Amino acid sequence: MTATTVWKGKYIEAVVDGRWEYVKRARGIGAAVILALTDEEEVVLVEQARVPLGRNCIELPAGLVGDETAGEEAAASAERELEEETGFAAQHWEELGEFASSPGMVGETFRLFRATGLTRVGTGGGVSNEEIVPHVVKLTEVPAFLAAKRGEGCAIDVKLLAVLPYAKGRP
Repeated sequence: MTATTVWKGKYIEAVVDGRWEYVKRARGIGAAVILALTDEEEVVLVEQARVPLGRNCIELPAGLVGDETAGEEAAASAERELEEETGFAAQHWEELGEFASSPGMVGETFRLFRATGLTRVGTGGGVSNEEIVPHVVKLTEVPAFLAAKRGEGCAIDVKLLAVLPYAKGRP
């Protein structure tokens, strides 16, 4: 069976392929996700409103690759997004690979980067009306932080939980 696009917007499209129905990024857009670690063994997280969830979500900093600049490299997007969202720039970057977000329903994959040697260069918060709140959390305190945020009604992005082992250099 061949895949048929049944709806296409600026950023996503809905596809039917045999009995499968899924969404994927339009125009070849990808995503970059950043595991940003301070020298003090802290991880930089972001909190932002997510319309599909109807509430705020705690996530790793991330952004779309190629949504505004065709042919943009994932690493360049990661650097830009880290600074825009968190106010940090990183001295060292390491690509950890490509991962699937939710492969049974979404055709999106993302490139995961570990950023270290962080320097505060701004306040973060995103661009335009993103209203992103950066959080810097000790790695040992992440479970308690997430529990507290969950208690406040925040959703927790599963990517955050899946990549925390990389913080200590092990997959």
